[in-house]
Amino acid sequence: MRKGAITRGAVLKAIAEYDELGRSEFLTKYRFSEARSYLLLHEEREYDSKAIAGVAHRWDHGRALLPEEFSGGKDHAAAWLKRAGFEVKAVKNPDWARDEIILACHLVMTNGWKGLDAQDSRVIELSALLQLLPIHANADRNEKFRNLNGVARKTFDIATRHPDYRGKPTNGGALDIEVLHEFLARPEQMTGVARLIREGINSGELQDLAQTDAEEFDDDFSAPEGRLLLRRHLARERSKGLRKKKIDSVLRKGGSLACEACGFDFAEFYGERGAGYVECHHVVPLHEAGEGNTKLSDLALICANCHRMIHRRAPWPTPAELRAAIGHRRTSRIHSATLIGKQRGDVTASSASEESQR
Repeated sequence: MRKGAITRGAVLKAIAEYDELGRSEFLTKYRFSEARSYLLLHEEREYDSKAIAGVAHRWDHGRALLPEEFSGGKDHAAAWLKRAGFEVKAVKNPDWARDEIILACHLVMTNGWKGLDAQDSRVIELSALLQLLPIHANADRNEKFRNLNGVARKTFDIATRHPDYRGKPTNGGALDIEVLHEFLARPEQMTGVARLIREGINSGELQDLAQTDAEEFDDDFSAPEGRLLLRRHLARERSKGLRKKKIDSVLRKGGSLACEACGFDFAEFYGERGAGYVECHHVVPLHEAGEGNTKLSDLALICANCHRMIHRRAPWPTPAELRAAIGHRRTSRIHSATLIGKQRGDVTASSASEESQR
């Protein structure tokens, strides 16, 4: 049985049984709990998506999936039902992303590190802006997604975590505290990040970055600016025109296409198949470079491995910094190998000396 290989007909049969037995008896019969993440919508009725998906397997594969065999989230039950042509909606809204918290934290900072009321015009404006951010898919949002009360509450989550606040903090996440401390440590830089996100949304540039872009890099990729500006950053790096211009510029000056961080040369290693290939990295962070034109001097040629290591988590090292780290590691390994060899040599010599004295 392949999990998730369910047909629309099997789902409809599971829905029919759900209607016949009623919610409580259906869930009890198949040992499912009430849905916590997503609900299946069908003919103006709501159904527990995980239970329906699990029972649908019975009609397609001979037995229902057990609750512990899969999740009810967007990677399992919700995705399977969508593939079968059904509408699925979120029970609760997704956690706040870094980009959203940056905007909320900037608002709290401009308000003297005090939370704002839900009817404040600035909260109303931010609520509308957050609903435009293409971070969370529509299916993951419910009718209260980033509404006025939710945005106001987030401003208090941030404000009550400020070091000068003396009362009891409201509920909030670790990311709220992390972004708050970054604003306290680097207010000008973080203000610039918030400005870039706002400008990108208002101009439509960031809105045009489709949700499917997230599939091109996983959550192991990170950036201090947040996911939207990371997408914009990577989109720049993928520009075929810029990459070609950078490569041509390096070759005209007599340079090679070796990685500027580790020295790997695709042509040298792979021969003709690797000739002319190298990846392009935008060295200057967006909060420093802004959204202006990219200069060739802003770009570095690096191999795929180093490219991923740079983007793996913030803060991003420059190719030069990564090269220095690689060099330091190589030196340490050589030193360790030399030391071990010397120690082994000393032991061998000592053993030989003892043997000669016997």
